[in-house]
Amino acid sequence: MSNSQGLENAAAVRKVGAVFGAKATRPDPEWERGLAQHLRESQSREELMTLYGQFRSGEGSFDYLMRRVLLRALCKSAGNELQVGPNVVLKHPETMEFGDSVFIGAQAMIQGRFDGTCRIGNHVWIGPQAYFDARNLVLEDYVGWGPGAKVLGSAHTGEPIDQPIIATPLTIEPVVIGFGADIGTNATILPGAHVGANAIIGAGAVVTGDIPEYAVAAGVPAKVLRFRNQSKHSGKEIGK
Repeated sequence: MSNSQGLENAAAVRKVGAVFGAKATRPDPEWERGLAQHLRESQSREELMTLYGQFRSGEGSFDYLMRRVLLRALCKSAGNELQVGPNVVLKHPETMEFGDSVFIGAQAMIQGRFDGTCRIGNHVWIGPQAYFDARNLVLEDYVGWGPGAKVLGSAHTGEPIDQPIIATPLTIEPVVIGFGADIGTNATILPGAHVGANAIIGAGAVVTGDIPEYAVAAGVPAKVLRFRNQSKHSGKEIGK
């Protein structure tokens, strides 16, 4: 690359302010909460899921409103300003807890379990086509989840060996994504993994174990490349 091309590319880079993560949460209207409560008390889970299906694919403001209302009626709990994109699929929403200002992108799927745990904190952004095996899953506040990134929270034991793997028992292991962590596009988080607070997981990485706080990790399997809170030159922690 020539110097002139490098200068042109540098000139094309723009830095703009954050929108989603910097936005203050506004309380949902009381009538909206009242409607959700009425639906929860007057309709069965099956009827609520059927209603959700009627509004699942729409892109109008009324569709977004009704998806939010119906998820509040279906889920264990849901905070203010929940945004649910078109064609989002939830299995066992009665086990799911959503904080304030959660965004779920189009075509995401959250697969719960009837006796499972799924807690998604405040100001969490989930990209389109994400997949969560949410049988024992916690996403803490301010997590960013890239498009197509996945959590696998369970795996077949493969034993006894003479049985098809899919017919063997499942082992469910908790997955925790810490405060402020950022998960790259198409990354995969495997059962039992714990991503520390403010860590970055690179695009396409496969996380098989624990990633420390402030780490930048990438690769298959993911390895720590550096720490965000250390000086590049001295390796000393910033602020220490």
